[in-house]
Amino acid sequence: MLRRVAKFFLAFVLGSLVFSFLIFVGTLYVISSGPDVQENSVLWLRLSPNIVEKASNNPLSQLIDPRETIGSVVQSLRKAKVDERIQSVVLIPPAQQGLWGKVQEIREAIKDYKSSGKKIVAFLEYGGNQQYYLATACDEIFLTPTSPLDFTGVARSELFLREAFNKIGIYPDMLHAGDFKTASNLYTETTFTPEHREMSEALNRDLFEQLVAGVAKGRRMSEEDVFQLINEGPFLPKDALSKGLIDGLMYEDEILDFLEADDKGVTPIPHSDYQYVSGSSVGLNEGPAIAIIYAVGPITLGYGTVDVAGGDVVGSQAMVDAIRSARLSDGIKAIILRIDSPGGSAVASDIIWREVALATEDKPVVVSMSDVAASGGYYMAAPADVIVAQPATLTGSIGVFAGKLAFGEVLKKFGIGLETIADGQMSDMNSVGASYSDEARERMQKQIDAIYEEFLNRVSEGRGMTRDEVHSVAQGRVWTGQQALSVGLVDELGGLEHAVLVAKQHAGIDIGQEVERHIYPRARTFSELLSGSFGATIGSFLKTNQNKSSLYKPFVQLESIYLFQNGEPLTLMPFLYRP
Repeated sequence: MLRRVAKFFLAFVLGSLVFSFLIFVGTLYVISSGPDVQENSVLWLRLSPNIVEKASNNPLSQLIDPRETIGSVVQSLRKAKVDERIQSVVLIPPAQQGLWGKVQEIREAIKDYKSSGKKIVAFLEYGGNQQYYLATACDEIFLTPTSPLDFTGVARSELFLREAFNKIGIYPDMLHAGDFKTASNLYTETTFTPEHREMSEALNRDLFEQLVAGVAKGRRMSEEDVFQLINEGPFLPKDALSKGLIDGLMYEDEILDFLEADDKGVTPIPHSDYQYVSGSSVGLNEGPAIAIIYAVGPITLGYGTVDVAGGDVVGSQAMVDAIRSARLSDGIKAIILRIDSPGGSAVASDIIWREVALATEDKPVVVSMSDVAASGGYYMAAPADVIVAQPATLTGSIGVFAGKLAFGEVLKKFGIGLETIADGQMSDMNSVGASYSDEARERMQKQIDAIYEEFLNRVSEGRGMTRDEVHSVAQGRVWTGQQALSVGLVDELGGLEHAVLVAKQHAGIDIGQEVERHIYPRARTFSELLSGSFGATIGSFLKTNQNKSSLYKPFVQLESIYLFQNGEPLTLMPFLYRP
């Protein structure tokens, strides 16, 4: 029986390797040959529901569930801008909504594309707030004749599990440094604390004002008129048209007829094909080299992990290797650290901070923030020469927390005994069997406070601020990129392309010259995947399904907490819950 199982497993592994090799060869062939782009083509840019920051380091994930990246979308628009074969672009936003940073990244790319004088129109199959915000960057907006325009403003919901924990016998024993460090409030509170409410209201209001300003500019309306329209929403399709929020009602098949400029007609080419047009074939991505180093996901010690769901985890050693490689390479003229991370281990964040600080001694280092670059994500950014963020990026959260969930009472309810043998007065302080003793809690708080002070010093050194100036905008408070600019935590607003421009300026490269982009860290090989953590866990299931129901989301946060040790000091931002 065991021999049969072994043979089956060996056959499965060999088959997977062969399949992976064939896919790899096929992909290389497509990339090398490039798609056939006809004259008078229309780039059909249908965005996928789950656009990620970068392709997963897990080759199996790339085969099973390949995700569209924000970089591929932006690069397709950059290529279409200069590609004479592309006549126009049709943008179709996804129905699903997420955070706002990546939306602004695409919006920025649309504006850059429009400088070519070519047309870009938006087709909304569903018109939610984010979809409409993105569409207003286009020349014209068309809505499906049966779809409402749900243009109603910005709302955020936050969960609190304390009462549920009380009922089942779980005690969340958490400590923190910073009045606004609310990452543990999901577990410890039954509602908003005053600081938590103040921060959440300020974030929501700023995002709302960005929505109003963006729509007003895109639709050539006053902000007062847009504000009034939001209060009148949602809109029936005909009402959205009569109010001037859209330019027409039509179905997808009617878009091409609308775009035909003459009797020659137009040929649609999907983004899924056009993304394989090489940048060099249209005069892009050639010249001096810069490094773009991606830090995506929660931060842990070591080389990081990936699971079969494709969720990336930033490993401190993997980041050190990548930054050091770029720093020591004579061909790399500047480094861009692209961050999309809520933070994580305080020690791991500090290790990455050290390597970023060393890199700034050798060449320009520019940070580009995506949706989130907060807590540990901000820690690693602090020593950079320039920090660039989108107006809607969530950043800051300069604070520390630590603790554990004590399961002793719930174990008793189920008749489960937990006995601990301990030598050393504090050896069992992080056991899940009971809450901290008074002495253990005092020692833990002392450790958290020391790390918070170190965090303040790191930011003070990097930003040229005093310790007290940093403390006044720290204490765990989360800021939008726009707010962070006003308090000195960010230098400029913009996306990755703006960060490339800044890097060229600091490296002495002509701003009109193209650059070759070297991407770090490299993807894992299939053999590395097999030798590492392989297999579907409950965490993989939750991550795979977290967008299918809002009920999964708090449990995804619970799963992510267990990337870390009980009692490990964390520089991790508050959980982001969106219904």
